[in-house]
Amino acid sequence: MAPAPQQNSSVAALAGGLAAIGIWRLMAVAAPHLGALIVMLRTETDFGSRLCFLLTWGIMNFLFIALLRRPALSGALSLTLTVIVVLLSRFKHDVVQMTANFVDLMVIDRDTAAFLLTIFPNLRWSIIGTGLVTLPLMYALWWLDPFRIRRLPAAAACLACTAALSGYAFAWPDEAWRGYYDDGYLSKFARSGVTTVSDFIAHGFMESDPASSETLKVPLVDACHPAGRRPNIIMIHDESSFDIRAAAGVRVPPGYGSQFKSYDGVARKFLAESNGGPSWFTEYNVLAGLSSRSFGRFAYFVTRIASGRVERGLPLSLRRCGYDTLSLYPAFGGFMGARGFQATTGIQHFYDAHDLHAKDVEPDSFFYDKAVKLMTERERPGTPLFAFVYLAANHFPWETTFRPDMLPAWKRPGNVPSIDEYLRRQAMSANDYASFVAALKKKFPAQPFLIVRYGDHQPEFSPQLLDPELDEAGIGKKLMDYDPRYYATYYAIDAINFEPVKSPAVMDTIDAAYLPLVIQEAAGIPLDPSFEEQKAIMLRCKGKFYSCKDGAEARRFNRMLIDAGMIKGL
Repeated sequence: MAPAPQQNSSVAALAGGLAAIGIWRLMAVAAPHLGALIVMLRTETDFGSRLCFLLTWGIMNFLFIALLRRPALSGALSLTLTVIVVLLSRFKHDVVQMTANFVDLMVIDRDTAAFLLTIFPNLRWSIIGTGLVTLPLMYALWWLDPFRIRRLPAAAACLACTAALSGYAFAWPDEAWRGYYDDGYLSKFARSGVTTVSDFIAHGFMESDPASSETLKVPLVDACHPAGRRPNIIMIHDESSFDIRAAAGVRVPPGYGSQFKSYDGVARKFLAESNGGPSWFTEYNVLAGLSSRSFGRFAYFVTRIASGRVERGLPLSLRRCGYDTLSLYPAFGGFMGARGFQATTGIQHFYDAHDLHAKDVEPDSFFYDKAVKLMTERERPGTPLFAFVYLAANHFPWETTFRPDMLPAWKRPGNVPSIDEYLRRQAMSANDYASFVAALKKKFPAQPFLIVRYGDHQPEFSPQLLDPELDEAGIGKKLMDYDPRYYATYYAIDAINFEPVKSPAVMDTIDAAYLPLVIQEAAGIPLDPSFEEQKAIMLRCKGKFYSCKDGAEARRFNRMLIDAGMIKGL
């Protein structure tokens, strides 16, 4: 009778082993959902965002189940995608202070990939290593998963979650300014997918009239014949600079404000289309001569979308008049597609931070010195030149002292430290600009120059400074309504050995998209048909562009450019 207990113990052991295997398989199914719950609680901050997270989680899970029928593997793949979105969104916020949204997927390009691999050279190996670890784990989950779910119910559940998410996103669309908040990564990404796809279906990347009875003539290459001597033109992108006296109670140093005046003593206003960070909005304005607001929800990606598509702008018009064109850019050329976009608008020679041997953030004098050097070493010194000089020294943060060795005689006016640092950097910029003008006069004593400077946007602290009584929601509403107080900077015209041409287009206040027109008018450059039409809009709308007639003028003009072949694929 002795063998019986041994047989019973063997059966019990086998049953226990099978139970253990069953527990592991159940854990394989449950673990991804537990991980997603932890991610949701750590990253989503309110009921609406958490509801969107759960609906998005359902969409991914049921979609993978409909394809694979295995819930454990589907959960793991969904969790992997969720973690990737969160990590990429946090990374993007660290770089450009805005979280990822669905448009990032729609405009992936080679320049963006090259930019990431340039600033993170080990990223390629991290991706490969992650793949080598992930693939065996996915195979193990495929083998461990004991469950099989029918495809039709899974597909129906996926569609139900998609419909619920779409309904919520349309009923309570996410405010655009929330993209600057470092939270809600997956929910914002999912909601943006609903709204951006809807907008893209409605009008593509860019707003334009469906048809136009008016036409533009394509400008002829040899049709430009300036009446007088063509000046060299230098356009200077003055980072985050505006007249801070627009805010009450700010103490400024003696003589402050002279840097915002033109050669004729007039201080002119420049209405940018961004506040606090995205310089590339204004880059698009001043090179293409068009409005980033025409891109609606896609505006944040305007230079990447316009690259290879918007073949119209100031450099192209100047090249038609015999100019050489070059650009000095303070970051890597792949950032926001800058290299490709500027080439599309007519920049022949593009020098980025790598080409210029820039080390992190450089003072304005660095770029001015490089510009003078490039002008001196040109292959065709007798040819008029257009140079776009992009400065960066006045970029945030202002909580730290930038280059304390510079401007040693500086005395704090007595504001909070960040405001005083901002004013110190503006003083540094003014000194470096004066030295640049002196260098041009010395190096090129007989050559004419037209120099146009502009503030690309106000600094990120300006809304709180202008309206200290408003909370974030109130400020966000004013930003969304394009309150001109939040977007006004300056533009200034200077000249060396040249008298700027008087023109009604050189107004005291202009929208950013008109600056290329102002520059050509002040330089005495004949306008091509597209700029002639835009000049008529400018005079009719008194310096307003997109805001004129609620965007109707801009939409009409965009259609004319599309019909003329200057805008393609938008």
